[in-house]
Amino acid sequence: MDFLKKLWPTPFKIEKGNVASLIVQLVIFVVVCAVIGWLIGLLAGIPLIGIIFSLAGALMEIYGLVGIVLCILKFIGTV
Repeated sequence: MDFLKKLWPTPFKIEKGNVASLIVQLVIFVVVCAVIGWLIGLLAGIPLIGIIFSLAGALMEIYGLVGIVLCILKFIGTV
């Protein structure tokens, strides 16, 4: 559990049953991942280093998805 708290610290700030903290954390994950994904998408168009940025974009999507799942699990009290 400590490993998850180090990689995804923001979902563990959510209190069980507190809808406001859940919405705030979900908006943060969606907005940050969208902006960074958009920037990575622009950089992925460069032919030689596009592969590296494509991999970075995929890792960012996975990070965001796991963060959203952790937010929901923390909200319902299973984590």
